Amino acid sequence: MLPIGDDNPTMLTPYVNWAIILSCILAFLWQTSEGTNHFIYTLMNFGIVPARIAAGEGLYTFVTNIFLHGGWAHLLGNMLFLWIFGDNIEDCCGHLRYLLFYILTGVIASTLWIATAWGSPYPAVGASGAISGVLGAYFILYPGARVRTIVGFGFFWRVIRLRAWTMIGLWAAYQFLLAYVALDTGVAYWAHVGGFVAGIFLSKVFQRRLRKPTADYNNLDFYR
Repeated sequence: MLPIGDDNPTMLTPYVNWAIILSCILAFLWQTSEGTNHFIYTLMNFGIVPARIAAGEGLYTFVTNIFLHGGWAHLLGNMLFLWIFGDNIEDCCGHLRYLLFYILTGVIASTLWIATAWGSPYPAVGASGAISGVLGAYFILYPGARVRTIVGFGFFWRVIRLRAWTMIGLWAAYQFLLAYVALDTGVAYWAHVGGFVAGIFLSKVFQRRLRKPTADYNNLDFYR
C-alpha cells in the first residue's frame, strides 16, 4: 500500500515543506559526494548515536539526523510521504509553526528511539520520525480526506481512494506491530511510533491556531 497523492486542497504555498524536501535531497547528495568513507563519516557524526548521547555528546544530532538518509530508497520514500501530507499541515500551522512542529516531532521521535536502544553504537538517520509526526497530525485534522493509494496483490495493482484515517491508521498499526515484535531490520520503528504519537498531541496543542479544513470531508465518498 503506497500513497501517491491526496485530494486535500491548500490555501498557503508550502514553502517550508518544499525547503525541507530540498534540504534532505541536498544533504543526501553531500553524503554520497565523496565515496563510502565520507558517507560513513556523515552517519557517525551527524546521525544520532545512542552511545554518544548517553555520554553527553552530539546533542546537535537530534536535529541533523532528521535531514540525512541511508540510501536512495530511504530518501525517496520519505520525500514522497512528506510531499503528499506535509503541505496540508503547513497550511494549518503557518510556515514558521510548521517548521517548529516538524523539528519537535523529529526530536521526540529520536528521543523515544534512544530510550529503546540505549547505549547502541549504531547511528540512526532519516526524516521518518518527523514525517510520522506529520502523519499523526493529518490523521487527527483530516481523517476524512481521500488519499490516492496503490494497493497490490501479486501482479494485480489498483489505485483507490482511501480515507486518511484508514490509510494512515493501517500504516500506524503496522509501525506499532513491528516496533513491538522488535524485528532486527535496521529500521527505527520506535522513532516512527514516537513521531506519530507526538504529531497527534502536538496537533492538539496547535489546534486553536489551525485553519479549519476547506471542505467537509466527512461527506465525501469512501472511494471514487
